[in-house]
Amino acid sequence: MSFRPTDLSELLHTQLTLGMIAAESSAVIWMRMMGMGGLWSVTPHENKRMVTEKTTAYGKAANAAMTAAMNGESAERVIAASSKPIRQATRANARRLSKRGPKLPK
Repeated sequence: MSFRPTDLSELLHTQLTLGMIAAESSAVIWMRMMGMGGLWSVTPHENKRMVTEKTTAYGKAANAAMTAAMNGESAERVIAASSKPIRQATRANARRLSKRGPKLPK
């Protein structure tokens, strides 16, 4: 297995993906915490959803990483494969929660 990047653009894309996961995760945590405090509009099922979605995303990530590793992919491609399902979840959550917006007083 090679630990050198096969393509610089591929490595930069993986770094950007990981950075977006960090940024979106932070925003989602903030919106959910504000929702728990009654300051952000969230559904009544949000607390259950934030627990159950992680097992699904991490299961998919582990499966993708194992598949890439078993196929002899480079370390960068294993990381890229494993981060894809997590990024899909963080992107969807950030979009969904940001559309709901703050809970304004009546």
